[in-house]
Amino acid sequence: MATENLTWHSTNVTRVDREKLLNQKSKLLWFTGLSGSGKSTVANALDKSLNESGKLTYLLDGDNVRCGINSDLGFSIEDRKENIRRIGEIGKLFIDGGILLLACFISPLKEDREIIRKTLGEDFVEIFVDCPLEECEKRDPKSLYKKARAGEIKNFTGITSPYEKPENPEITVHTDTQSIEECVESIKAYLGSDTTEEDHK
Repeated sequence: MATENLTWHSTNVTRVDREKLLNQKSKLLWFTGLSGSGKSTVANALDKSLNESGKLTYLLDGDNVRCGINSDLGFSIEDRKENIRRIGEIGKLFIDGGILLLACFISPLKEDREIIRKTLGEDFVEIFVDCPLEECEKRDPKSLYKKARAGEIKNFTGITSPYEKPENPEITVHTDTQSIEECVESIKAYLGSDTTEEDHK
């Protein structure tokens, strides 16, 4: 194994120290849903709201990550699994850094999301951005559904590749019936004071 000769190096400054400095409890807020469901829109609005309330946050968007660290991956099931595995590892680093991380990824397979949940435990908050496929196709902001229906894109989630809905997400928002503001308030209501470090002393 590649890790057999490695030893984890412990640091003097810990996650607890960083959370205390930032006065917040770090978590990974994982937005999952179909393309066009509104994951990035809701996450961006939540990111802004949390930032304005004095929280240190960072937003990882699926397309942005694929333009950089995951630019070597395609959209086969195997590549999708590796994409999510890497994001889970990145998420662990952000949490250790005391940061509230918002991650927007279709992440179509329950198994992959559950691996991250088991790794992070209560630090993982699954947010299902629920929107009917028909509505997502109507929106189609990047014309991806149109291309997928025309056979120009292979392995497209919801059309030629499966999407497995979360069975027990911590939060579900419905972007076809709720406004963006309502979705944000719903998420913040769930989080409550849980993102404030003082409550965890």
